[in-house]
Amino acid sequence: MEPPVSPPPPQPAVPSRAELIEHLRHTRIAGDVATPRENNLAHYRALANGDRHYWFGLEFGDRWTDEQDVLAVMAERAGVVDDPGHRTGQDTIDPALTVDALERAAVRLRKAADAGERVLFATGHPGGLLDVHRSVAAALRAAGCHIVRVPLGLVADEGVVVQLADVAMHERGATLWHTHSPEPMRAILDALPRHGEPLPDLVCADHGWAGYAAQHGLDAVGFADCNDPALFLAEAEGTLSVTVPLDDHVVNPRFYEPMTAYLLAQAGLTG
Repeated sequence: MEPPVSPPPPQPAVPSRAELIEHLRHTRIAGDVATPRENNLAHYRALANGDRHYWFGLEFGDRWTDEQDVLAVMAERAGVVDDPGHRTGQDTIDPALTVDALERAAVRLRKAADAGERVLFATGHPGGLLDVHRSVAAALRAAGCHIVRVPLGLVADEGVVVQLADVAMHERGATLWHTHSPEPMRAILDALPRHGEPLPDLVCADHGWAGYAAQHGLDAVGFADCNDPALFLAEAEGTLSVTVPLDDHVVNPRFYEPMTAYLLAQAGLTG
């Protein structure tokens, strides 16, 4: 039985686009981010070398075997420094690109709300993005969407898939786990038909949760850091609908609240 519809939790005042860009820069959700350049380049190189840990459940074949091609996409879609000679030190996310992606994501959320779609939320970054996903799920539920409930007892990667506040996560040893793995999403999508449930119309997620869903042919909106190139490549190829560039685990998760408020306002989901 579907839980009763309740109004979404209150959000902070909706910032203007310019105010949000400044907030993202000030909190280092974007702008001069904490992830160093050498870490970004190491991840781009690993993906190009075929390390599937960095593919996030996507299948790239031999299309992205040049680290410089990966860097070019990341410069275009996330705003990292585009100079291949910049090998160490500070790297960046362009906050204007973050807001652009939020606005594209808002269009897809509005479509889901208008159609009363089935939406699945999941995160591999519960310490950072859980409340973002929870808030969007609550707003879509209030707008008439069906938030997909994850079957109980799913096992993946020596842990279990749990769902709290409408968001699927990976738990190991009574701890919510930071994971890039696509296996928890695979477990969900394999289990839903076995339980007589249709697959979601839309997946809002990050990491391998978003990547595997998109590779599985589902419409997906993802959040990704500048050292996680897979989702950006998937958007460039048209496999994934939207990828929002941001630091996915800043020091205080409340820093994401103005961003979430802006996203919901752009989608017309604020009341």
